[in-house]
Amino acid sequence: MFRRFLSFVVLPVLVGLLMLPVLAVVLSWLQFNAEASDILVQMLQTVLPDYTLTSLLLCVCVAIGVAVVGMGTASTVMLFAFPGRRVFEWALLLPLAMPAYVVAYAYTDFLQYAGPMQVWLRETFGLQGRVLPEVRSLGGAVLVFTVALYPYVYLLARTALSERAVHLMEAARLLGAPLSRRIREVALPLARPAVAAGVALALMETLADFGVSSYFGIQTFTAGIYKAWLSMDNRIAAAQLATVLLLVVAVLLRIEHVAQKRMRFVGSRGGRSNSADASPVRLRGGRAALAWLVCALPIALGFVMPVLFMLRPLILGWDNLLWSQFANWTINSLWLASLSAVLATALAVGLAFAVRSQPSLITRASVQLASLGYAVPGAVIVVGLLLPVGWLQSVAPASGVGYWVTATVLGIVWAYLVRFSAVALQSMQSGYTRIPASLDDSARMLGTTGAGLLARVHWPLLKRSVATAGLLVFVDVMKELPATLVLRPFNSDTLAVVTYQLARDERLGEAALPALALVLVGLLPVALLSRTLRTK
Repeated sequence: MFRRFLSFVVLPVLVGLLMLPVLAVVLSWLQFNAEASDILVQMLQTVLPDYTLTSLLLCVCVAIGVAVVGMGTASTVMLFAFPGRRVFEWALLLPLAMPAYVVAYAYTDFLQYAGPMQVWLRETFGLQGRVLPEVRSLGGAVLVFTVALYPYVYLLARTALSERAVHLMEAARLLGAPLSRRIREVALPLARPAVAAGVALALMETLADFGVSSYFGIQTFTAGIYKAWLSMDNRIAAAQLATVLLLVVAVLLRIEHVAQKRMRFVGSRGGRSNSADASPVRLRGGRAALAWLVCALPIALGFVMPVLFMLRPLILGWDNLLWSQFANWTINSLWLASLSAVLATALAVGLAFAVRSQPSLITRASVQLASLGYAVPGAVIVVGLLLPVGWLQSVAPASGVGYWVTATVLGIVWAYLVRFSAVALQSMQSGYTRIPASLDDSARMLGTTGAGLLARVHWPLLKRSVATAGLLVFVDVMKELPATLVLRPFNSDTLAVVTYQLARDERLGEAALPALALVLVGLLPVALLSRTLRTK
């Protein structure tokens, strides 16, 4: 009875709440009338071509950048042996701890016209005017996203290459193939599905970004959604832009799923059989130095240099730091992140248990729908939540629904659950794959069913997965910017929001403190991930 109630009543309701923002954005086209048509025509004649072209150029350049850097570093550490290789295996994950908008603020402060780099160049060499290219540009955004997001490609390509690449390249060497041909015809084809999946994930993060595009003044779809809603006060235009962005993300998500299936197919054949007989190619001299440079440069650009750049204004402005307000920002961030992590993990446990105990079409469909949330950009979630709130408020002004969603934690936590429940769910499903189904059968034979099965059998075996899920959601919520910027309650700024606001006001010395705090928090899942890789 418990399982049927959970599967056929509770789950559809919860998943419906999670998918409401997406549904509201899609259904906004039902309001398509003469006024909406005029708005769409005006957008097509003015801003939409710029949004489309800029977003397309940004995605193409970022895709090339993360593919080259991610595949290059993964191939280097997996196929070759050189000094420092073991350190680079985990250090290449460090840029995952850096929010892209923090990287943008750091480079802008150091490389802009009045920054220390250009000032030093002008004073040292007697130069005049601008010495370096403008950081706040499309090229600057490509650099920021590339160095911040390449670990997606690196991680997946590294996993793919660790399965069979070394063994197959050794076989190709014994057949007389030179090193360049072994890389071109063995390693690269083997890692191609992993690279495609990693690029798709990186592009979804790029399209969902608001901090970098807004700070650099780049006309992307995400920035356009916020301008249409907040500056132009036009929710229909915002919904239409959100729909276009959602369609692009859906295509990327499909590409990622197909690539992941191909990765499992490739990896399941042969595995690591006899791989102990092969070993990475040992490099010496100039080749070893080149391999070291290939791995060290992305770490320096994506983590070391941004941290050093943010430390400079932090030290220079130490006396002006807002320590008392920093405590309030930290408490707000920790409170929202902790609450969201607990709720998202609990929801993920319920969804995973429902699929495990009652694998019906409804439960499987519910889990698949809930898993789509992470691919939905924060801007789409904001529009999707505020649209039905506006409709209900206009129909029933005395209901107070607008207050509960926009003036309390309800709206922002709801947005977090839509966005990050999929992260917790993935961890829980991974944990359940390590629990044999025979344990469930044995427990049922002994009279333990329903909630008792979850509490007495599954829970002791899922504690590590639950802790991992909670940690990942906690860190993601701490760094989340677009939804928090709009839906946070009054006078409850978070570290991510004040970092953006202070940087936007060119108060980078004060922004350095919350920015570095976010980086420190982001190191937690990176440490967990690197430990998992070393264990494997």
